[in-house]
Amino acid sequence: MRIAVGQVLSGTSPAENLALLAQTAERAAERGARVLVFPEAAMARFGIPLGPVAQPLDGPWAAGVREIAARHGLLVVAGMFTPDPDGRVRNTLLITGRGVDTSYDKVHLFDAFGFTESRTVAPGGRVVTADADGVRFGFATCYDVRFPELFVRLAGLGARVILVPASWGAGEGKREQWELLVRARALDSTCWVVAVGQADPAAVGEDPGTSAPTGIGHSMVVSPLGEVRARLGAEPGLLVVDVEVGQVAAARSSVPVIANRRPETYR
Repeated sequence: MRIAVGQVLSGTSPAENLALLAQTAERAAERGARVLVFPEAAMARFGIPLGPVAQPLDGPWAAGVREIAARHGLLVVAGMFTPDPDGRVRNTLLITGRGVDTSYDKVHLFDAFGFTESRTVAPGGRVVTADADGVRFGFATCYDVRFPELFVRLAGLGARVILVPASWGAGEGKREQWELLVRARALDSTCWVVAVGQADPAAVGEDPGTSAPTGIGHSMVVSPLGEVRARLGAEPGLLVVDVEVGQVAAARSSVPVIANRRPETYR
């Protein structure tokens, strides 16, 4: 399964960001990718009012992503914001293409390190998987990576590759935490984990003028045994990786943590 990691740097304009996604998709398709994963907040970066940019899943921005996916024959995953009935928004992954059209709303909201995502974002309430080209994918978003039970649940539902779009907050030790958590979740689930971050604005000389989490880059593809097989730096980039899905079965035979779980004893 050839998977592309689109580590972009989203701005404040959904239309301009959609054009950036289209350009990246063209390059990914030229390199033979079947799946293309963009970061959380690909529609518009954090640090601006999210209500005015939010659109429903049948709105024009999502339609544009669907058109990109269809044009290039890709399964595309991209972070956007959708309206919630309580006046907040949902932090949503649109998952579309190759016979799939579904979405995942971020379950665990980033109320940490002095940021309160739940003030403007409503939490999701369901775990999501999707099948494409004979592979079951699971989905998580950014802060979700700190919750191992979500990844174990996705593995239990048959996921072999878990896609994790993010817009990781900068700060002392945060890059190290990002790598440690992504690798740990791969080991917890014995799944491939493809973790895709927003690029770091500072890497291209930009100051977003906000303390909101606008990304640090360092996207990575991690094997079911926690090995970093490919990675990017802080700047925008496109990474295309051949993920050997068959290695999941081998990992689960060698380290059967999913089969050996005894959750009834944890209560």
